Amino acid sequence: MMLTVQDVTKTFAGGEGDLPVLRGVSLSLDRNETLALTGESGSGKSTLLHLIGGLDTVGSGAIEIDGHDITKMTDSDRAALRRTDVGVIFQQFNLIPSLTVAANMAFQARLAGRYDADQAARMSDALGLTPHLDKYPEALSGGQQQRVAIGRTLVARPKLVLADEPTGNLDEATARQVLDQMLDLVTETGAALLMVTHSQSVARRMKRQVHLSQGRVA
Repeated sequence: MMLTVQDVTKTFAGGEGDLPVLRGVSLSLDRNETLALTGESGSGKSTLLHLIGGLDTVGSGAIEIDGHDITKMTDSDRAALRRTDVGVIFQQFNLIPSLTVAANMAFQARLAGRYDADQAARMSDALGLTPHLDKYPEALSGGQQQRVAIGRTLVARPKLVLADEPTGNLDEATARQVLDQMLDLVTETGAALLMVTHSQSVARRMKRQVHLSQGRVA
């Protein structure tokens, strides 16, 4: 099993007291499997994704990635895991504005020590980015920037891809095209994919769906 989430809770401090966001969530994701995480706004989807990515710490419970319990890791160990085994695709793209498309695409793979120029070229071609490799992010459309963000993650060949509304900022036609490319490339690299989405049409493209409601699996 690539990912196992067991009885995870998370509470945030608020002005009127503690706010429970996750209330004992459990799920699993196998290798080469795709899973949609759905739910209403405030149900805890993005919070859970950030916990799995090691970007925040759980209140209680365990999260295992490829057999390693990240809840027992240090911050530096979790950062090292993100460099090598876990790729995160944000809705906000988070590209480095001072780097070209080609350099942004290579960034994560170089950090992981597994950059392959031939693979990067194939990925760029599949994502329609080859004509734009020498450009900077500010010269790209939103859809093109999202393609760069997806390529940056997948060129590094992570074992687990976490995607937070990766097509949420795109128009319907572009979102469909980017999702097609993303699923093809995830299959090609052999990764497991967990995608947070509010779109039922996107969720239906995944092999499985898990719905969160008020911090619990519905």
